[in-house]
Amino acid sequence: MYTVIGSTQSRTARVLWMLEELEQPYEHVPASPRSPGVTNLNPAGKVPVLVEDGTPITDSTAIIQYLADKHGALTYPAGTLDRARQDSLTQFLLDEFDAALWMAARHSFILPEELRQSAVKDSLKWEFGNSQKTLAQRMGDGPFLMGAEMTVPDIILTHCGVWARTAKFPITVPKLGSYLERMQARPAFQRALAR
Repeated sequence: MYTVIGSTQSRTARVLWMLEELEQPYEHVPASPRSPGVTNLNPAGKVPVLVEDGTPITDSTAIIQYLADKHGALTYPAGTLDRARQDSLTQFLLDEFDAALWMAARHSFILPEELRQSAVKDSLKWEFGNSQKTLAQRMGDGPFLMGAEMTVPDIILTHCGVWARTAKFPITVPKLGSYLERMQARPAFQRALAR
């Protein structure tokens, strides 16, 4: 059985949701970043950490892609053009959505107060808005990012959408707003957040 370490108010939610979609059993330990149980497994002190057979795996994207590959679901096979497109979307979301939200969080409450630059958030919101327009052009015709099948980037994007609303980063593209509502209504998403 898997053990997932980290609060649902973090990127840990991505891992919990993936495991719920895969219908895999797991234990959830809602530890805070930099707590002793976390730093013993990840010297950076960051969550999530997935532990399998005593081996810790860190970084939410690495974890969910590992789980998708291992269980043969929510991903395209490595070495295919579809997988290349999937990986391209994953990297785009990490670069354009996750990075902007993480930078805003750092300048809101993570960095020491004397290092915070609150004015940077205006430029990050502007970039986030432009990235939404680009993403809308890349979205498939189906209910998911790549079309008919849910994949790893759907989990990343939906988590970023929830994060954006919490951080008061507006979702300005209607197509993206509708997509996020559909994804958040998924039973596995609801089960993951209920932990």
